[in-house]
Amino acid sequence: MKFQIGDVTVYFPYDNIYPEQYEYMVELKRALDAKGHCLLEMPTGTGKTIALLSLITSYVLSKPQSPLKLLYCTRTVHEMEKTLAELKKLHDYQVQHLGPAAKILAVGLSSRKNLCVNPRVVSAENRDSVDAGCRKLTASWVRALAESNPNVPTCEFFEEYERAGSGAVLPPGVYTLQDLRAFGKFKGWCPYFLARHMVQFANVVVYSYQYLLDPKVAGIISKEMQRESVVVFDEAHNIDNVCIESLSVSVRRQTLEGATRNLTKVDQEIRRFKATDESRLRAEYNRLVEGLAQRGDLQVNDTWLANPALPDDILRQAVPGNIRRADLFVHVLRRLVQYLKGRLETDNVEKECPVTFVNSINNHAGIDQKTLKFCYDRLHSLMLTLEITDTDDFLPIQTICDFATLVGTYARGFSIIIEPFDERMPDVRDPVLQLSCHDASLAIKPVFDRFQTVVITSGTLSPIDLYPRLLNFNPVVSRSFTMSLTRDCICPMVLTRGSDQLPVSTKFDMRSDLGVVRNYGRLLLEMVSVVPDGIVCFFVSYSYMDEIVSSWNESGILKEIMQHKLVFIETQDVVETTLALDNYRRACDCGRGAVFFSVARGKVAEGIDFDRHYGRLVIMFGVPFQYTLSKILLARLEYLRDTFQIKEGDFLTFDALRQAAQCVGRVIRSKADYGMMIFADKRYSRHDKRSKLPGWILSHLHDAHLNLSTDMAVHIAREFLRKMAQPYDKAGGSGIKTLLTQHDLQKMVEGHMNEMLY
Repeated sequence: MKFQIGDVTVYFPYDNIYPEQYEYMVELKRALDAKGHCLLEMPTGTGKTIALLSLITSYVLSKPQSPLKLLYCTRTVHEMEKTLAELKKLHDYQVQHLGPAAKILAVGLSSRKNLCVNPRVVSAENRDSVDAGCRKLTASWVRALAESNPNVPTCEFFEEYERAGSGAVLPPGVYTLQDLRAFGKFKGWCPYFLARHMVQFANVVVYSYQYLLDPKVAGIISKEMQRESVVVFDEAHNIDNVCIESLSVSVRRQTLEGATRNLTKVDQEIRRFKATDESRLRAEYNRLVEGLAQRGDLQVNDTWLANPALPDDILRQAVPGNIRRADLFVHVLRRLVQYLKGRLETDNVEKECPVTFVNSINNHAGIDQKTLKFCYDRLHSLMLTLEITDTDDFLPIQTICDFATLVGTYARGFSIIIEPFDERMPDVRDPVLQLSCHDASLAIKPVFDRFQTVVITSGTLSPIDLYPRLLNFNPVVSRSFTMSLTRDCICPMVLTRGSDQLPVSTKFDMRSDLGVVRNYGRLLLEMVSVVPDGIVCFFVSYSYMDEIVSSWNESGILKEIMQHKLVFIETQDVVETTLALDNYRRACDCGRGAVFFSVARGKVAEGIDFDRHYGRLVIMFGVPFQYTLSKILLARLEYLRDTFQIKEGDFLTFDALRQAAQCVGRVIRSKADYGMMIFADKRYSRHDKRSKLPGWILSHLHDAHLNLSTDMAVHIAREFLRKMAQPYDKAGGSGIKTLLTQHDLQKMVEGHMNEMLY
């Protein structure tokens, strides 16, 4: 369908549109017109992705004089592929209406692991090994050597791509990762380097958060992006955690041992070069005297990760004299590694600010702050000079230089925390030194400053007013949408007590109580006998899930549950979990029914949908608070309180309830779907906890469902399922329409105009 929003003709590839999709587009257009940032919370399953893509691409088509680029960031490869599939459908529709004028270039960009087509390289087990395998075949010095010695292996796909030169371009169209690989194989070109090259010419780029938020990656991939870009962070409820992780570094004993091995190898290489080709080391020294080891003139196949500090904080000046010579630099790193080894020998938890830590390094190891700042760039320059390609073996020394550069660059918003053991396992000595970032606004600030419009959107952004404080920005539009439904297809309930009227909760002093464990088991047992198909259960942690499942097994409850449905469990192993999910779906498909045990904050809670019969009920056992004795969390809470005046309790509750909402939101993936949500913990009945749930869940949470026991919840579930079995009008017959045709939309817009006039 085609309709107007102000001066923009919106092309929407479906015959019907939800009212909230239209409202979402109106708010999004306001943000684009104002050239400002916005926060939009839209319920899951209401077509957020297609609404975003339709409005932004139509906006660009209606204003050809000011070309906007769309950078669409997703969390997972699966979400990236879904977004590109939607965009393909939309692009076909726009071309059908407007002809060749509507043609755009849209590419998905991912790591070499997902794009490489060279069988020798892509067979490696992890991403770092694939990256190193690629460099071993494509580095400029390897290719130069191959010209004189045909026995040196190179990558035929990269060689073909290089031979094509400026002719290596993608024709207009929408390319998923699969399409890029197919195109690369057909042409004989490397899809990874082709996609990297085409990113700067594409109208739409879909890639991971890291490509914008992690300075190490953003410095290479996103530095050429124009200011006139719209950046969309989809499913961005955890964006503050992504920002913090991108600027945090952990150093363990294994890291330091690996770094020592790396330095020995680098030393050997320096000696070899001194004996055979000292001019290279001399040339590097002269370059460093003149200024920074320039990255700009590096060939694309030689670029390594960029500096871990944010672009504005990188010093544009000469490398300090004491690390210009390669052997002296290695000596400085040895002293740093030795110092860090000494710090890990502590028996107590230690916490320091970066300034104190840098002074301590200076006093004990004789390395000043400026030298620390340049460690990463100096290592990068040295690796190129020594022609080192197996970068995966050098990850430990990269981590140490990452750490040194960050600790030397930032004085605020960070803490250094040294823990001799994990508090949950005090008998096992496993010291770790962590440079922990507490301020999420540091990593995202360059994105807000650099791009015209940044859209942060998700199904769970409540309370929406906390995000501008956490990320330190002023949105021009901040809005939370509700879900328009023809029938009440969501049934949230708060269960506060079991059938024996004993309260249930995962509070620390109650969670191991046999009465609570028994009541949770009875609740699930009652529900599996009433609810058809799939049930998903979320627990607050892996350890609590193990504890409860073994307890249910001993008491025979698990055996009774398995008489009704099969049970599958998420583990920390990705392969096992994928297999369990696969079999869970098969059990639901064949009518046997199944229960899936999962963990809040786990992989399943974040990215897997349990739509239709795969999820008719989701039970959230407890409130998924973070481990509140974690030293890193305590340091972050202290920073938030002092800097942004966010109280500890407010942040912890907000964080726990966004995770809970994310878990229960897995069951509703469209309006034709239906599902029940049980919040099984007495704390959810308190207003201060409950009010932080998204509006679209709260609007269906009736007062009568706030303080239920197990038998009352079973009765409500029976009634709800009976109601859902009745036929209904999908478009919303009487009263409010929930599925609008083009005609309905025109009438609705005219109605709004009349209301404004009179």
